[in-house]
Amino acid sequence: MHPELTTRLDFVGYTADKRAILAEARDTIQAALAPALDRLYTQIAAHPETAKMFSGPSHITKAKQLQADHWAHLSGAAFDADYVERVKRIGARHAQIGLTPQWYIGSYAIILDSMIESFAAMSGGGPRLPFGRSKLDPRFDQLRAIVTAALIDLEMSVSIYFEQEQAGRAKAMEALQEREKSLAALLEAINDTVGAIRTGSQEIAQASGDLSRRTEANAASLAETAASVQEMDQRLKATAQSARRTVERADGAKATVDTGRAITEQAVAAMERVSESAKGIDNVIEGLDKIAFQTRVLAMNAAVEAGRAGEAGRGFAVVADLVSALAMRAEEEAGRARDQLTATQADIVAAVGMVEKVDGALSNIAGDVATVNELVSGMASDNQTQAGAISEVSETIGEMDRATQQNAAMVEETSAAAQNLAREVDKLARQANSFQAAGAPGPSAGARATVQALRALAD
Repeated sequence: MHPELTTRLDFVGYTADKRAILAEARDTIQAALAPALDRLYTQIAAHPETAKMFSGPSHITKAKQLQADHWAHLSGAAFDADYVERVKRIGARHAQIGLTPQWYIGSYAIILDSMIESFAAMSGGGPRLPFGRSKLDPRFDQLRAIVTAALIDLEMSVSIYFEQEQAGRAKAMEALQEREKSLAALLEAINDTVGAIRTGSQEIAQASGDLSRRTEANAASLAETAASVQEMDQRLKATAQSARRTVERADGAKATVDTGRAITEQAVAAMERVSESAKGIDNVIEGLDKIAFQTRVLAMNAAVEAGRAGEAGRGFAVVADLVSALAMRAEEEAGRARDQLTATQADIVAAVGMVEKVDGALSNIAGDVATVNELVSGMASDNQTQAGAISEVSETIGEMDRATQQNAAMVEETSAAAQNLAREVDKLARQANSFQAAGAPGPSAGARATVQALRALAD
């Protein structure tokens, strides 16, 4: 048994016993085949769709004989390599004449219907009828109907399958045609790009030479710049150190001014307390003045009473006079004390004003010192930042110098690569041109042959 048939026969359960039965029925099959083929080709000739596949009666006779030979081999139940080759030739021939599964499977339906009828007649499938004929068993008619219906159903399924395949192939052909157009456009674009790359590679090679010379000049300039930047870096560091010392001295001056302001504020507070105390003393003096006045009034009253008393009140009159004189002196001393206190208060107010002016001046000095300190601190910070920036610039210039040296080497490599690119572009152009047909743009003859083969397969 041929390997290609093993799986198929196993799936349908076509065992060795069934193949033996087929071989035993070979003679019966051959006897039933002739009327079956006659019926088939009569039907083919009567149907326009199938009749046009044959050129004439001789063509039909040849086809009938080939089909009889095939059935003879099939009824032998060999299923060998010879059978497989026969089937392939038959299938190829059917494809050439346009025999679709619709008509091929329908042909088998006609053959099997006729063969079942012949088998039934050979087996005496029913009661006898007049003139020696026999009536077929109804079960044979049922079998014929079932087989024909099954083959019709098979033909419909296979036809739909092949229609779908045909639609898929048509879409594939459309896509292939689009790809063919895209390929032509791509090849044209490649040719344009190759020309642009060739021109670009030549320009790159020329520019690389110019760049190499400029790079060498830049390297010398960078070396001089690096030396100047290093000197600037040293000067900025010295300036930053001087600025830091200035900031320290400004901080000391600010601290001294702050101390003076604190002492001035304490003096102002003390004078304010003295002024408050003077106000209290003035109140005391005013109280003493009132007491002296009342004492003098009492002394005058006592003198009047002593005068009324006559000789007995003379001693009281003397005492009253002394008390009155003492009260007058107390009033005079209280007046002088008030005048002195008033002068002292005026001096205190003037002193407080002067101290406040001194405090204001110290405050202005402190503000100026703080401003100077802030400015000097900013200068010191800026100098420090600039020193750091100059250091970074110096390092960057050093790296640029090294990079420039590397770039010079890379420029030489780029020039060589540009030349290699030009050679590769020429090679690519030759390869792209190999896809063009002689004397005209578009896909090559090999590509067109492939497209034509696929179109034939789709048809």
